[in-house]
Amino acid sequence: MQQTRTATPHRRNVWAMVAMLSLAAVAPHLSHARPETRTQAARTQAVPHHTPGDLGQLPPEVDAALQRAKVPRDAFHVMVVEASGHAAPRLSHQAQVPVNPASLMKLATTTAALDLLGPAFVWRTPVFVDGPVRDGVLQGNIYMRGSGDPRLGVERVWLLMRRLQGLGIQKIQGDIVLDRSAFEVPPRDAASFDGEPLRPYNAAPDALLLNFKSLLIQFVPDRAANVARVHVEPPMAGVQFPTTVPLSAGDCNDYRTSLRADWTDATRPRFAGNFPAVCGEKMWPIAYSAPQQFAGRAVLGMWQQLGGQLSGQVREGTVPNGLQPAFTVDSPTLAEVIRDINKFSNNVMAQQVFLTLSQQQRGVGSFEASRDVMQRWWRERVGGDVPVFDNGSGLSREERISAQGLARLLQTAWASASMPELMSSLPITGLDGTLKRSKAQFSAHLKTGSLRDVAGIAGFVDGPNGKRWVLVAVLHHANANAARPALDAMVDWVAQQP
Repeated sequence: MQQTRTATPHRRNVWAMVAMLSLAAVAPHLSHARPETRTQAARTQAVPHHTPGDLGQLPPEVDAALQRAKVPRDAFHVMVVEASGHAAPRLSHQAQVPVNPASLMKLATTTAALDLLGPAFVWRTPVFVDGPVRDGVLQGNIYMRGSGDPRLGVERVWLLMRRLQGLGIQKIQGDIVLDRSAFEVPPRDAASFDGEPLRPYNAAPDALLLNFKSLLIQFVPDRAANVARVHVEPPMAGVQFPTTVPLSAGDCNDYRTSLRADWTDATRPRFAGNFPAVCGEKMWPIAYSAPQQFAGRAVLGMWQQLGGQLSGQVREGTVPNGLQPAFTVDSPTLAEVIRDINKFSNNVMAQQVFLTLSQQQRGVGSFEASRDVMQRWWRERVGGDVPVFDNGSGLSREERISAQGLARLLQTAWASASMPELMSSLPITGLDGTLKRSKAQFSAHLKTGSLRDVAGIAGFVDGPNGKRWVLVAVLHHANANAARPALDAMVDWVAQQP
């Protein structure tokens, strides 16, 4: 069932800003898969094995871009092949070498999810009321049980609270209990990957992931008062934010540094600097410095903002056996979710989907179990060498896949019934998502990948006369990001192939 978006256009843009920072158990064997899955498997069996070794020469424009960036040819991994899979590759260069794909690994996660869960899959967050309601007072607890919804943002939590009030509840004479038992995720230091714990892309997955565990801090200059007014979403119970920060006459090159934010005390964030007036209104998405406290403080803060009262506390726990939900909040469909994942390369949303693959089979999702699901799916549906999966998002130093493997994956996706959903989730060169600033002259739908020493693209390029090509190109070198013009040159070369 299609889900109607409740966010206003402004809020939808904010969601994109943050992003840039239950069916039955899935059958373990194709013989038990739904009919359309068996049909897809039969179609993908026609995809040939790619020619071993290199084939063809790198285009001169690409060679020149590599030389300018001082990146050797053997650090560039490329596969160009027809999407339909009925011919040998047009170009294969270092394509059999497994490399770290960065966010290109999201293609594997989202393609597998579309195949195993279906594009209409939704995550359901049931809410339980345990006790009688008299004169607006609930004599008992509220339970919220997460199922891994990747897009349980402020707007939808606010509507959840309104539905509670619609049941006649104004005061809870008990606790609000958050049930996270659908995922088993080990504790993780948000700074462990790159030393940037306050970047939303480093948020850890959670069965009850509220607003990416992130705040949206809005700065609005008031020149008459010579201050910028500060507004924070969601409201956080027990956290005292500054309401204003002084304006300055400086430029707006790096307003975040000018603010000199101090997050040492998670309950009393401070801005020791100022905000440049020329910046105008700014919205700063930032991960909360005490992520384990985020859900509890946000839930209580929103409940209180709506006039609700709570006698007890917000705590973790599990729903009592036999208790039936009062109502359920459904997520947008998987097809909508993967659009945010791939267009804006959202890491934590990809990890939520990755964990959901094993949660749907085993009742509890874990990284280890989801790796097993992905490996089995790859053998049955894609074939060839099985990649090294870690968390499914590419925010990893461990994940490995070859350009050839990614090309086979995209050919499998092209032959599947879910091809339109995957295609529409990919950024378009020069138009949107992470490819909005692409300098490529021709049209293509491509996922991007970027880490400190990795830059890549993978997806579909429009060729002459309606032909579609699969292009995978990954730079794996210390100067990878300086060689991005080579990626744009590859797109333009592929688009002109007869």
